[in-house]
Amino acid sequence: MRWPPWSNKSSKDDNEQTRPWSWTDWAHYTDPRTVIPTIILTGTALLLARFYRSHLRRIPQTASIQSAFWRRRSLLGRVTSVGDGDNFRLFHTPGGRLAGWGWMPGRRVPEKREDLKDQTIHIRLAGVDAPELAHFGRPSQPYSQEALDWLTSYILNRRVRAYIYKRDHYDRAVATVYVWRWFLKRDVGLQMLRMGLATVYEAKSGAEFGEVEAKYRKAERWAKMKRQGIWGGKKADFESPREYKSRMAQIK
Repeated sequence: MRWPPWSNKSSKDDNEQTRPWSWTDWAHYTDPRTVIPTIILTGTALLLARFYRSHLRRIPQTASIQSAFWRRRSLLGRVTSVGDGDNFRLFHTPGGRLAGWGWMPGRRVPEKREDLKDQTIHIRLAGVDAPELAHFGRPSQPYSQEALDWLTSYILNRRVRAYIYKRDHYDRAVATVYVWRWFLKRDVGLQMLRMGLATVYEAKSGAEFGEVEAKYRKAERWAKMKRQGIWGGKKADFESPREYKSRMAQIK
């Protein structure tokens, strides 16, 4: 019975309000006012954690790339060094400037070589093969230095996006790479082919092109026709990077 009679509260309501909270009182845990916010908060936390692992966690090296990322993810980062005409080192900066890279404290790309040790991803340009530089006692190919110089001037210290396909036997991430130049998004491998500084990658197996093989072969034909770069000499004297590597392997 309510007392006084004009009160809107029943004695049951008063008992519920004055009842002390207890760990063993399961009514508190099954109350929708407790269950629903808990489910929402837990689900949100799990979604945020998954988003961070997939899009905002920095990947230091090729070996750290998750298997689910190949052919499904792209890597945004800054080129810290160029080692050859068709490969370079990338410092992964997930989220780019929107995630604070370049302007927030603790979100800057290291400048010193010792600080970059074991912190960069080795990228191999997919679908192209540049002339070989001299190494391991082998002579260099014509236009190998020109290819290296061009690639260095084109991407060094710039932000690029690499669409990764697989990890090769040299522990490199094979990728199609894009860079913004003069407000245009440029395919780096495609530009090398047009300049006559690389050939389409030829191999019995394992060649990677993504979805641009036809475009790459068309660019190579155009460079041949215009006698660009490596195609400017005598046809009888031409040796592709693949032929050069095969010849060097036989000598060894």
